[in-house]
This record gives sequence, C-alpha cells and structure tokens, in this order.
Amino acid sequence: MVNIGRIPEKWAALTPGRDAIVDTANGRRIDWRTLDGRVRRLANGLTGLGLDRGDRVAILAKNSIEYQELYYAAGRAGLVAQPLNWRLGAGELGRIVADGGPKVVISSDEWLDTTKQLQAAVDVPHWLQYGAGGDGSYEDLLERSPDTEPAASAHVGDADPFFILYTGGTTGESKGALHSHTSVSFGMLNQTVAERIVATDVYMLTGQMYHIPVVLSMNYMRHGCPLVLMNFEARAALEIIEAERVSAFLGITTMLNWMMAVPGFAGFDLSSLRNIQYGGGPMPSSVVKAALESFPCTLIQGYGQTEGTTMCFLAQEDHADAVRGVHPERLRSCGREGFVTTVRVVDPDGVPVPKDGKTAGQIVVRSEANMLGYWKRPDLTAATVRDGWMWTGDIATWDADSYVFIVDRAKDMIISGGENIYSVQVEEAVNQHPSVLECAVIGVPDEEWGESVKAFVVLKPGTAATEREIIDTARAHLASYQKPRSVEFVAELPKAPTGKILKRALRDPYWAEQERSV
Repeated sequence: MVNIGRIPEKWAALTPGRDAIVDTANGRRIDWRTLDGRVRRLANGLTGLGLDRGDRVAILAKNSIEYQELYYAAGRAGLVAQPLNWRLGAGELGRIVADGGPKVVISSDEWLDTTKQLQAAVDVPHWLQYGAGGDGSYEDLLERSPDTEPAASAHVGDADPFFILYTGGTTGESKGALHSHTSVSFGMLNQTVAERIVATDVYMLTGQMYHIPVVLSMNYMRHGCPLVLMNFEARAALEIIEAERVSAFLGITTMLNWMMAVPGFAGFDLSSLRNIQYGGGPMPSSVVKAALESFPCTLIQGYGQTEGTTMCFLAQEDHADAVRGVHPERLRSCGREGFVTTVRVVDPDGVPVPKDGKTAGQIVVRSEANMLGYWKRPDLTAATVRDGWMWTGDIATWDADSYVFIVDRAKDMIISGGENIYSVQVEEAVNQHPSVLECAVIGVPDEEWGESVKAFVVLKPGTAATEREIIDTARAHLASYQKPRSVEFVAELPKAPTGKILKRALRDPYWAEQERSV
C-alpha cells in the first residue's frame, strides 16, 4: 500500500543523519531521523485532537520544515492536507476554509492577523500556530504526543485522499482538486522518468507548497534526496545553488530571466546543476536558448495542471536538437505524453483530430495521476472527467510525432509568473467600477511574466474613468497578481451573433508574431 506520509520512515532507516530538509529562509536543517520522529508525533497529535480518517488539515504558511512535515503527518494518519494560498485575501481564504471544512487550521506566525479574521468568519474546532511570534501551540502538541507509529498508517493509502489543492480565485469559484496517495505516486513516477532523478540529487523548491509542484519536491524526497526550501529571490537562488550544491529545480520564465540578469551571474558556481525543469506559463524560445547557454545543465519542459499533475514533457534531447536546428519549432510545444499518461487532442465528440500540426482540438488526459475529482462538486467532476478521460480545457494541435502545441485556452485562463489567473474573475472585479459598461480580459505577451493581464473596457455613456482608476478598482477585489497591468478603452467589444465576446479577436494581434506555449 502506498502512503506518501511514510516517505520519511524509509530514509530515517537508510540514511538517518543525512539532511532531509534545508530551510534556508529560517536558517534551519533537519535530518531524516528527526523529521520522521516529528511526523509520527504530529500524526498522533492530530488524531489526539479528535481528527478521524478523511478529516482535513488546513495550512496557512510560507515554505518551512513544519509545512512539509504537516503533509507527511496528514498522510500518515489518514488525514487530508488542505494547503491555503496565502496570496489571497481573508475573504476568499474564508470561503475556501469553509468549503474544505477542516477540523484544524495550522498557521505560521506571519499570518496571525489573517488567522484572527478567519477565526471570526469560519467555525473550525482547532487552531494551531508555529514560529517565534506564535503561541507555541504547534510545538506543544508535538511535545505531548507519543513517538509511536500512528495506528492508522498501516491501513491508509492508495485511493485514500491525500490533499486538496484549490484552483481559481476571488469570486467564490475556487474549486478543490482532490488527489489520492495513488494519484500523487503516479505523478511522481511521471516526474522520475522525465527528470531522470538520481539518489545524489539535491532539489530546490522555488515555488510555494500550496501549488502542485510540491509533488515534484516530495518526489525527490521519496528518492532520499535533500529538499532545499526558499522563498524565491534571484540572487538568493544562485547563492543557495552554490552553497547547497543544488542539482535540480523547477523554474518559470520570470525566475530564469531574473537569475540570468543578476550582476555577476557568471561568477556563481552552478556546476552542481544537472537539470532545470520549466513550466507554469509561456517560455519564449529566446529565453530557452539563453538558459541553455547560461546554465550548465539540461532543460526539460513540463505541462500540467493542478487536476492532473504533469502530463506532457519536452525532453532534454528535444531542447538540444532544437538549438542545433533540428525541429526548432518544438521549443514552442509542450512535448509529448509522460510515462504513465496517455494524451490525445480531440474534437468535441472525443475523436482525435488529425496529427497535422494545424487542426485544433482539446487536450484530454487519461492517467492514474489524475485527480479523484473536485471536492464536493460532482457536477464539475462529471463535466471534466468523462469515461476516464480528463478534459483539460486547453486547445492544441499535434504533429505527426505527437508533439502537442497549445494554441488557446478554452477557459481563457491566463498564466502570469506561474500563477493561474481566470479572466472572468478579473472582469467581475473591473465591473465594480461604476463607469464600466462591459469589459473583456485577456493575456498578452510579457517578456518578464510570460503573460500579463490586459483589460478592454467599454464605458457607460456620459461617464469617464482613467486606467489607474480601473486598475485600483480591480486591485481592491483581487489578489495583487490578478489585477490588470494595462487597460484599453474601446467603443465596443467584438461579438459573435449570439452576443458572446470574441476574445480571440482581441488576443490575435498581440500573439501574431509568436505562439503561446507552456
């Protein structure tokens, strides 16, 4: 039986004194023996609070040792981790907490004010804190809990839920993708083959643990490799790679650009790097080529979603070939299906479209790595997973060799700096301005962020508004990264005879010189 929470158990036996986690932000390290003991006590402590199999454990924090041990402890005890996106406002976080219905919320001291707002808004039996500025309740729980193997650990795993990751944003549309120990394990297998993980690797997590890349970092730990945690800053990333001999990490366009732009970049010792995976948004071919020239390692691209972990990969050899002039167009693709994943590009009836590189269809995925479904949303689950195939909402073509090229997003999702932004949510925020008659939001190319949010606004007759006023209105209702970066006032929006706004007509002029890829 696969139980992700038992990863520390294996390596506590095999390499007890080796670093398991290096928390650079807090200047702390923990070895496998110590980590496994804390996971056992924490699992026993959570069940001692009255949590039963399947109960949720919500976590509000930045990357830390405690965050990772909470994932493992929840899995070990048959509980379900519910990580929270700290970039969201208290109102949206409250809706997500209420939706998940956790029995406990655990937060770091950085979020004490937010936690107080949540406590006033949602009914949760237990609230714990860690960090020097907290009330000590987290460590108190560990200290009074037994260091024995949790009774549930022998009976949970496989199809049991392991975590809920929420997608969406600030208008009540957030939905939780529920993953099991099995789906996480198969997602790890996809990554192991694609990244070609070896036991000597040292992995640096550049993103946050409330995102699906946490599966990538736990996968390296599954191989006994140290996990190096950071909260991304370009110079710090280079310094950490040098100091900790990091061999692999996941980056996005913004991160790699910032790192290459650090003064004195060439002076950093990056010789330990073996492979960089990139994803989370468009990566211009020029940036891919610059990265291959600047970093002393291979590159791969991963295309995935919260619902399906990573589904396609553009391999190391594909990158090397493209730079040599062999199929250079494939740098605009997201590669081919992963080791344990079957990918098709299909028409609305589910029939595969021709592999001609021209005929567009929707990407559908069949894999044990796919989510169990959306938490408490059987309607959305049924619409998304049909006959074992998950419909991604991404529109693509594919070529004769099954390389997939994304050309549009059926759901008009924008990916900026690795964050998913849903245009409907931004439009609803823009519409809060009293002068707005209607608006449409799209993603436009951005050298730094991959895509940036642009709003087209039609004003009500006889009214006026400035770009700054529109942006400020949106910002008042959104997380900062979701607000428009530019606003264009137009007399009317292009529409189909049905009245539907034709966003493709708005997007095409901006993407005419390049293809959107991930």
